[in-house]
Amino acid sequence: MDGVEPKIMQNPTFKTHKYSLAAQICLRILATVASLAAAWIMFTNKQSIILYGLVVDARYSYSSAFKFFAVANLITSVLSVGSLFVAVILARNWSHLNNYFYMFLHDLVLMTLVIAACGAATSIGFVGRYGNNHAGWMPICDNFVRFCDRVTISLILSYFSFLFYLFLTIISANKSRKIQV
Repeated sequence: MDGVEPKIMQNPTFKTHKYSLAAQICLRILATVASLAAAWIMFTNKQSIILYGLVVDARYSYSSAFKFFAVANLITSVLSVGSLFVAVILARNWSHLNNYFYMFLHDLVLMTLVIAACGAATSIGFVGRYGNNHAGWMPICDNFVRFCDRVTISLILSYFSFLFYLFLTIISANKSRKIQV
């Protein structure tokens, strides 16, 4: 059996670590872009119409839920950029499992913030689109179509951001569960 050399196998834990780090960086970039786009769309969302001779405005700032949604997505995107830098800089030191625990907590807080903002904005958007007959609230989306469409797009992007943070939380939790006290 001349010429048969044993193949050198790469350390599977290193390879898994490399793929996990690449997935985290990719998910953090996607979460940052999605939450920043959702915040930007909501911050720039306004529409004016003439109704019965009166100029009527629809702006995100008229609803405290939409303001919370926009600010929460902006905060999330800024903190996501920070965590992206931390993930890239500390890529060499990820052998310390405590770093995964801190990233788990960070991702969990951001995921909770995003889903809270999504829930608040979705409830107001639902009332804006369909109204509430029991409370006497009429739907406004029949008149403010562009405004409501932009709110819907912003909500969809923010829900994608939530999903990205959910995946990041699962990855970080999986890595941090190996911590031994």
